Amino acid sequence: MQVRISPSMRSITIISSSSSSSSSNGNNFNVGAESGHLSDLMKVVKIAPRSFSYRTLFHTILILAFLLPFVFILTAIVTLEGVNNCSSFDCLGRRLGPKFLGRGGDDSTKLVRDLYKIFEQVNSEEVPVGVELPESFSHFLSDVKNNQYDAKTFAIRLKAMIELMEEEIKRSRLAEQLHKHFAASAIPKGIHCLSLRLTDEYSSNAHARKQLPPPESLPFLSDNSYLHFVLATDNILAASVVVNSAVKSSSRPEKIVFHVITDKKTYPGMHSWFALYPVYPAIIEVKGVHQFDWLTRENVPVLEAIENHLAVRNHYHGNHVVGTNVTDNPRVFASKLQSRSPKYISVLNHLRIYLPELFPNLDKVVFLDDDVVIQRDLLPLWEIDLEGKVNGAVETCRGEDGWVMSKRFRTYFNFSHPLIFKNLDPDECAWAFGMNVFDLAAWRKTSIRSTYHYWVKENLGSNLTLWKLGTLPPALIAFRGNVHPIDPSWHMLGLGYQEKSNLESVKNSAVIHYNGQCKPWLEIGYKHLQPFWTKHVNYSNDFIRKCHILEPEE
Repeated sequence: MQVRISPSMRSITIISSSSSSSSSNGNNFNVGAESGHLSDLMKVVKIAPRSFSYRTLFHTILILAFLLPFVFILTAIVTLEGVNNCSSFDCLGRRLGPKFLGRGGDDSTKLVRDLYKIFEQVNSEEVPVGVELPESFSHFLSDVKNNQYDAKTFAIRLKAMIELMEEEIKRSRLAEQLHKHFAASAIPKGIHCLSLRLTDEYSSNAHARKQLPPPESLPFLSDNSYLHFVLATDNILAASVVVNSAVKSSSRPEKIVFHVITDKKTYPGMHSWFALYPVYPAIIEVKGVHQFDWLTRENVPVLEAIENHLAVRNHYHGNHVVGTNVTDNPRVFASKLQSRSPKYISVLNHLRIYLPELFPNLDKVVFLDDDVVIQRDLLPLWEIDLEGKVNGAVETCRGEDGWVMSKRFRTYFNFSHPLIFKNLDPDECAWAFGMNVFDLAAWRKTSIRSTYHYWVKENLGSNLTLWKLGTLPPALIAFRGNVHPIDPSWHMLGLGYQEKSNLESVKNSAVIHYNGQCKPWLEIGYKHLQPFWTKHVNYSNDFIRKCHILEPEE
């Protein structure tokens, strides 16, 4: 039999082998033109040229030939998975459809959904009291295998293990914060040694007792054409870094005057350091609080009240773990501990509120904390127009760092207290101490000091229920309406508690501030942030070397 397709693609002729001789004579016969027994063997397919195109039929056959093997394979797979249990075509379609379209056929997805339902069910259930839990994940697997738990029991035991793990992690974090607090509150052995050795030097070495500044420089201490910095600290090493970094960064170091104020105990050692290692060409004055005639108990009665208040002594010198528990957030726990640092009742910490009286001849000063480093010339600070305001400060309620720069009044004050609720706005923006431009001439025209004293007394009278943290809260109230915001690049905060401080911002800031527990001179300081501070320490100095103050390893 032969099959011939006409050139026009309009007919197919089927010829039996017995008719080949007739065909060779050119008498091909068409199916439908023959009769007899050949009519059963031969058929001619006539295709109407308009009603149905052969090309369409041909292409359809090709497509079906391509798809049928895949349909066969999918049908075989589904059959093996149990589709034979389906009793209707609709059932088969629901099973085959997702597989054919590539959706929802993964058993692992179904398993996850089932587990989620079980976990959601046990989420509201309490873990049985006294249940014994495995100590590790491998023990947990062995426990599940050996006891053949049902799904719900498995979920409950897994929940109990996760809750136990969360509690252990929280306890570890709280213990870490507690250790940091004790490390930050203690005086490092090397720094204590430095103070003792320099104090001894003051008593035995006349050169260490020489007048600061020398007599010829005394007039400059009240010359308003100079750039006056005020630093109050009992940390000699930290003071040296502040002064050195400020002088190195200045375009006019010969115009710098540093007024270093310290307590009576530290005064001999502080004086020795700057007498033996002057920072030329800057002018350095070192004074103890006992050398200021104005600082009497009559002028600052609030300080005596703070020192003698029983609640204050218990709060700052008592058991620092009281009032905290494992349910506290680690950041909240750290904040509670920091608020109990004894430095907050130090006279040095309150001195900034008395600057107009301590320096009656000066019109403008920059006040610096001892945990800052100056990286840029601060001369332009004296050129900032404070627009009649007293305090040029960086606001801390807006910025890229959502932790450091998110401080508003609600951060510091107890707004459940009627006095606070009545007088303050919880959404008011806070600002930072540490690097402040103070217009002392404008300050003297205000009642800032008396307002400060009033609120400190109110807090003492309320048994410290208005606020807990240091000198900033009463200052936030006292300076209200007298703060001029300055650009944040002048003062970057948080290097003592924000380990993830942006290094590019650190490099570009004029003043970086290690406020927080992790000071750069402590072992707990952040290693990647310490070099910005340590590069201003001369570790080859005899006193520093003999006290074993070592440069941190990178």
